[in-house]
Formats: sequence, C-alpha cells, structure tokens
Amino acid sequence: MGDKDLGFVGLGIMGKPMAKNLINAGYSVTVYDISATSIEEMATYGASPASSAREVAEKAPVVITMVPDSSDSETAILGPNGVLEGASEGDTVIDMSSIAPATSQKIAALCEAQSVDFLDAPVSGGEPKAIDGTLAVMVGGKSSVFDKYENLINVMASSVVLCGNYGAGNTTKLANQIIVAANIEALAEALVLSKKAGLDPNVVFEAIRGGLAGSTVMEAKAPMMIAGDFNPGFRIRLHQKDLHNALLTGKDLGVPLPVTSIVQQMLGALINGGKADSDHSAIANFLEDMAQSKISGS
Repeated sequence: MGDKDLGFVGLGIMGKPMAKNLINAGYSVTVYDISATSIEEMATYGASPASSAREVAEKAPVVITMVPDSSDSETAILGPNGVLEGASEGDTVIDMSSIAPATSQKIAALCEAQSVDFLDAPVSGGEPKAIDGTLAVMVGGKSSVFDKYENLINVMASSVVLCGNYGAGNTTKLANQIIVAANIEALAEALVLSKKAGLDPNVVFEAIRGGLAGSTVMEAKAPMMIAGDFNPGFRIRLHQKDLHNALLTGKDLGVPLPVTSIVQQMLGALINGGKADSDHSAIANFLEDMAQSKISGS
C-alpha cells in the first residue's frame, strides 16, 4: 500500500463528490456505502468497491468517513464490520461527518487504544463546495497527525484549520451551523416581510447584499427563496440534527442557546410537514405559512 491509497466510507450528497475529487487528484480510493448503487457509481468513476467498512480499512491505511450522524459514525468506525475491525496499528481514521463532539472524543479514545490515529474533520459548504473542492474543514486532533494529512484534506477544501484537540472540529462545526441557521431564518423573515409589504424580493436582495447584511448565506439562499427552489444542497433533517447536537452540547456546558432552540423547533415542524429532505433554505416555508405570504411568485 502506498501513500496514495485511501479508503472512503459514506457516499452521500457530500461524500460522493469528495471521493471523486480525491480520485481526480490521483489517489487510489477504495469505497463503501450502505447503498450498492452509490458504490457502483463510484466504481464506474474509478474507485475500488468494498463490501464493508472493515474491508475498506483492510485495503487502505487512511480511511475517511462521511456519514450523517453520531450513531452512523459509531457504526461505521466502531461497529461490527467497521473500520477499526480492519485497521492496523499506525493507520489513520479521518471522520469528516458532522456529529456530537462527545462522540468524536469517544471514537478517538477507542482508536488510540488500538494505536490508530484519529481526526474529527467536519466540513461546511454544502454540495456545491463539495463538488468544487472548496469546503471549509474544521479539524480536531493532534497537531502531528493534522500536519501529516493537511495536504490530503486540502484536495477537498479551500480552508483547513486545526481547531484544537479531539472534538474541537465538531464543536466548531456546531458554532458554524448555529450561525448559518440563524442567518437563513433572518433572511427568510426579511424577504417575507418585504414581499408582504408589496416589494420585489429581487430588488430588496440587490439593495442589501452589498451592505452589512450581505453574507455567503444570503448569496446562496436568497435566490433559492425568491425562486421557490428548495432542492437540497443541505437537507433540513441534517441541519435539525446539527442544532440538536448544539443544544445537547450547550446543555452539557451550561450555555443557553435560545435562538438556536427556536430555529431547531422550526426545522422540526418542517420535518413533520414532510419537508425533511428539502434544502435548509426552506425555513422560509415555515415563515411563509405563518405570514400567509410566499416570497416567490407574483
């Protein structure tokens, strides 16, 4: 096995383009996902298919995992036929999933007990930046391990920052998700108000985007709200999960998160309304329903 041998577990909306970018960069990538269709697509792209996360780890000294939530990371890495069952002393696991910081710390401890290095390295940027290879990556772990794999992570990213020890990457990601959620909610409130006042949301967007209210969130989500296009780049159910993890972490640390709590409840209501797989910009739908006024349309 050479320096270019990698494993990748989790080929969803984010994982698939990330794995493709690694292949494009010349890495030999062995892949596994619970979806056989995703494995087949990646095999067509040049990846080597595996039948389990364990087999991925047996074939590659470095395994990246990219799965939805804490329980999925535990299953993929610690569970039966998981990464640690196939890993050897000196191997490395890089979990790029967005999970609870305490779970990252648990996984790290069990990896260390097996002499396997670990980084928690969640990402921000959604599907477009996963495709472009311009994700922001927040990393927790030992600086010596980070230094070894920073260039690898940079293949998928435009920003890679070591935030602290185990769990620090996911704590930083939770901070990121709080800000994104609150921005989307505020943007939706503003556009619903503007539309019900008889203004053209496109004009309002153009008028304010260059000022202090302008943001990356506004640039990405205002056009979606105005068009009524909520095809997912990042699904409501996943953002609700992130805010749930933020609230649990806040509870553990004694940090009230009142706005986070309100937006998390909005996301929960949208999930109950059948919109779990809509883009998180569909927070606008909750506010549109309350105001009986749609941002899109005449």
